[in-house]
Amino acid sequence: MPHPTLWFLVFLQGVVSAASLVVEIVAGRMLAPYVGMSLYTWTAVIAVVLAGFSAGHWWGGRIAEKPAPNALRQTGWALLAAAATTAIAGLLLRASAGPLLDMVAHPVWAITLLCAAAFFAPSFFAGVPAPVLAQIAVSGSDRSGRALGAMFAAGAIGAIGGTLLAGFLFISWLGSALTLAIVALSYVICALACFGLARSVWQITPLALAAGVLALTGFGTTMSSPCDHESRYFCIRTENIAADPSRPVNLLVLDHLAHGTSARDLPRVMFSDYAAMLDGLARMRMGARPFSAFFVGGGTFSIPRAWADRGIGPLTVAEIDPVVTRVAIRDFWFDPDSARVLHQDARRALTSRPDTHYDVIVGDAFTDIAVPSHLVTQEFFALVRARLNPGGIYVMNVIDFEDRLDALAAIHATLATVFPDVEVWTEQRQPAPGARMVFVLVASEGPSAVDSMRLPAPEPTRYGALSDRFVDTMLYARDPVVLSDDYAPIDRLLGPG
Repeated sequence: MPHPTLWFLVFLQGVVSAASLVVEIVAGRMLAPYVGMSLYTWTAVIAVVLAGFSAGHWWGGRIAEKPAPNALRQTGWALLAAAATTAIAGLLLRASAGPLLDMVAHPVWAITLLCAAAFFAPSFFAGVPAPVLAQIAVSGSDRSGRALGAMFAAGAIGAIGGTLLAGFLFISWLGSALTLAIVALSYVICALACFGLARSVWQITPLALAAGVLALTGFGTTMSSPCDHESRYFCIRTENIAADPSRPVNLLVLDHLAHGTSARDLPRVMFSDYAAMLDGLARMRMGARPFSAFFVGGGTFSIPRAWADRGIGPLTVAEIDPVVTRVAIRDFWFDPDSARVLHQDARRALTSRPDTHYDVIVGDAFTDIAVPSHLVTQEFFALVRARLNPGGIYVMNVIDFEDRLDALAAIHATLATVFPDVEVWTEQRQPAPGARMVFVLVASEGPSAVDSMRLPAPEPTRYGALSDRFVDTMLYARDPVVLSDDYAPIDRLLGPG
């Protein structure tokens, strides 16, 4: 057969590499509704995809030893398999999520096995072409070193392009399902190119068309996404949980966790322990005087909505995801004119406004069960204190497990290096062994006037401040780490638990 030109092989390798990295980025998004988006999720995705690439490269190396026409035909078959397995990845994920997560108790293993069930095969087949195409490029060039370098560069540039396209364009504009369909069809086109180079198009065209139909079928199947919206940051879903449809109460789900609830007709009522404590403790500490507030995270905007209804303000909310804000306006009855909304990271928002100060800063930026690490460090807490007016307070929620408390201890210890007084509030009841507990930390210049409060959440619930003795014996006995920008292992402290 005539030897293919180097530029065409470089182009083909770049397209395959780009498509395979798009799948890797989409894998993290598609896993989020089932296992959340955390360090463990991305670690599993990267490990599984690299394992697939490695196995595919090994197999492709064996194929590359064959005569070029045979090698190209087998590579075409591998790309058709990549198209088929990519097209059905969403279906496999949904089918295996329930059984795997029920069967495997350890969360890290559960996430890894779930990722492997859906995304190992597409990565394996996508890894086959690289050594075959590189071998053909080298064998057909009198400058084999330059040809090999060009093929490696094409793979790297394609991977960069695929990553950027997936993260900045495809997922937020097209969604995961349509993105995978485009990748599957790209693999089909690349397969046809391989068969064309091997002069075997007439043998394989019906199968290629069948693979294209399979890709489109997989697209139709995966269109039943669990997300109402897929933004750059979250899989977003709204559920009406009201018993009376005429008086809606909506629940916001980001990825796989509930992040807040609001009732249309009860703007001042909080529906969770952490929201009730953040709301009640801040208003208790401020007393009857008006106060300004800055919110680290918006979510359902329940507290800004309630405070605006009470005439409290001015209010500023740093919500990094503009889609979350739009959902809060549409589904959670937030009035955008009642607060200034900054669609940027809260730390950046505070850093870039050194002349603006607040009476209350509220930390509520959980993305999974953990706060983003850069929002729990000593440096961030120092920034928070610098942005508070005299007598101001910082309140933040923390979720930890009754039998661990390592994250609570570390965050408390870190806050205590910045603020003179740090209180830990929680519901006044005996927790079940190993239960997930909700705490609110209050950091300020001095203690609260009371150590117990009864707040609606929505049923009246009593919350209290943990004693200094508890903090010393239960938290500081753990020798907690002080979190810093250099070292903030919040994911490890919270999980797997």
